[in-house]
Amino acid sequence: MDKIQPRMKAHYDSYVRAKLQEEFAFSNPHQIPKLDKIVLNVGVGEAAKDQKLLDSVLDELGIISGQKPNTNRAKKSISNFQLREGMPVGASVTLRRDRMWFFLDRLISTAIPRIRDFRGLSTKSFDGRGNYTMGIREQIIFPEINFDNVKKIHGMDLTFVTSTDKDDEGFALLRALGFPFRGEVPVQVGASA
Repeated sequence: MDKIQPRMKAHYDSYVRAKLQEEFAFSNPHQIPKLDKIVLNVGVGEAAKDQKLLDSVLDELGIISGQKPNTNRAKKSISNFQLREGMPVGASVTLRRDRMWFFLDRLISTAIPRIRDFRGLSTKSFDGRGNYTMGIREQIIFPEINFDNVKKIHGMDLTFVTSTDKDDEGFALLRALGFPFRGEVPVQVGASA
């Protein structure tokens, strides 16, 4: 039985790699930037007091990512926040390979267009090492989430880790993959230049 290749991975292999090699004049094909992983992270400060809220966040993150999330625990005790070492404070998922490509396709084609008053992603959220982080205010932009079953609206951070250590190369990679940055015309997946 043949495995289905993710649409975004096919777009990366057929269009994005050639575009980046031409734009940056890479002599070695291993220099071409690629997406290594996507990390979804949800901070839940009230998780220590409300176990059901943490369970609902874990369930929703599992539905969105298609993978079982990890519970993040406090590393140190902080008395001002009534936090003890080992208490749950959030959840995270790291997506790689095909799951990463399927998630990226759903994010760009379905979830981002559902954000209210969306004017484009900020170009200032690169970390200086070619990685990009964006915040989402509501988990209900993902169509997999049933609004009637949502216990509490919460946001999440998405970090896109690339193989390059330069922000301009990371920006070119994400732009070519179809990220709708502010002031940019979005690239259609599957469309050739």
